[in-house]
Amino acid sequence: MFARVRSTIAGFATRGRSRSKSPKDTLKNPPLEPFVMAQAGNEARPSGVDGGRLVSRTREVADRSFRAFLETASVPRVAWATPDGLELAGGGAAAVVSAEGPDRFDSLREDAARLFETVDRTGPPAARPRVVGGIAFDADHAPAPPWEGFPAAEFFLPAVQLTRADGRTWLSVTEYGPDATPEAVEERLDERAESVADLPMMSPSGGRPGVAATRRTTTKAEWTAGVERAVERIRTGDLRKVVLATALAADLETEIDLPAVLERFRRTYPECYRFLVQPTADAGFFGPPPERLVRMTGSRVETEALAGSAERGDTHEGDADLAAGLETDAKTVHEQALVAEAIADRLAPLGDVTVGERRVAKFANIQHLRTPITADLREETHVLDVVEALHPTPAVGGLPLERAREVIDETETFDRGWYAAPVGWFDAAGDGEFAVGLRSAVAGGRRATLFAGDGIVADSDPDAEWAELGPKFRPVLDELER
Repeated sequence: MFARVRSTIAGFATRGRSRSKSPKDTLKNPPLEPFVMAQAGNEARPSGVDGGRLVSRTREVADRSFRAFLETASVPRVAWATPDGLELAGGGAAAVVSAEGPDRFDSLREDAARLFETVDRTGPPAARPRVVGGIAFDADHAPAPPWEGFPAAEFFLPAVQLTRADGRTWLSVTEYGPDATPEAVEERLDERAESVADLPMMSPSGGRPGVAATRRTTTKAEWTAGVERAVERIRTGDLRKVVLATALAADLETEIDLPAVLERFRRTYPECYRFLVQPTADAGFFGPPPERLVRMTGSRVETEALAGSAERGDTHEGDADLAAGLETDAKTVHEQALVAEAIADRLAPLGDVTVGERRVAKFANIQHLRTPITADLREETHVLDVVEALHPTPAVGGLPLERAREVIDETETFDRGWYAAPVGWFDAAGDGEFAVGLRSAVAGGRRATLFAGDGIVADSDPDAEWAELGPKFRPVLDELER
């Protein structure tokens, strides 16, 4: 167990990271680099800095291509989009909140309170300052290939941000520190507005990098043995469910263009979340996850249980048959019920919980069983409290949780990193929204690592579970293959 590591809030904290630009950063459009470099002049400070203030200025601008914006932005780069239409993209960091070890949620909450203690901002609520990032699946996660640059938890307050909501677009410039002034931020906003005005309104989705070769981190024999061991423990009553995952390493024919992949996700998976967290120029974590972990607004919490899967049919009738099979398959219904029950139980200490009706949720190439769950909180709560209570849900971990973690550690031959973990944002009010980092990959240059997992219960068949993994790689793999 790691000792607690204090998080860092910095004017622009590179933490030893390379700030080299990727090939796609050298476009004809002027880069957003000058502001980020100005921020870099502030030295990293410990989180206990007194007198810091957050100054953010926002103005409405003509709509511009988010892909073009990201390609001209400096790392760290973040992007977030929701099924109901909110999109934001950020470059550079006015502040960084990061944490390690078993107390990471406490560290994040404490340092977020310092960061947002004094806020001077303009603009509509949709464009308010938010920190965007993620949390590793395990508290003792340590950055290592392919997760270089990804600590146990890290969130970025974008120095420059483009927000799209309700048919309008806003540009925001933000600075944090004891010397932050409205006048300086407004001047930089003027500069950035000129640069953004030169960006195109639309960008093509770009060419796919192509996949030269792929290899599973887990062989079929290893997978079969792992599933059989898990099923044996479940049948003896030691375990109710466990989610086992595998990774797919891909060698790419050309370097990956992460903003272009996000643009293709926007067109192919509008009903899903879409995200990018790129701490360094070397690698980014991205995907179109279908599952909401939590949305919190004031005292209202919305979450869901998503479990079980089936492919989409080639015809309307075939698709309906597959959906009906999901709804009537005893294993799938049992697995989904376990997830819904556990989520409701974890929310119960925080508020009054309502479990909705189970239905089939359809996505571009897959369908799942989904049960909406809401809670009305009884007292003031930060969204990170809810994230901590829910992660990992039985949809990505298992039941009982500690025994499921034991099986995962004994069986999986790779580090999950940020896969199947919370990714999203929170703001000064403690509101926020997080997805579960599924249908995801970490990639940079000409390498990518994709992830997929299956829920194992008492009557799971290793061959059937292995076959179910394939479609779960497709959302990302389809955007890499030519």
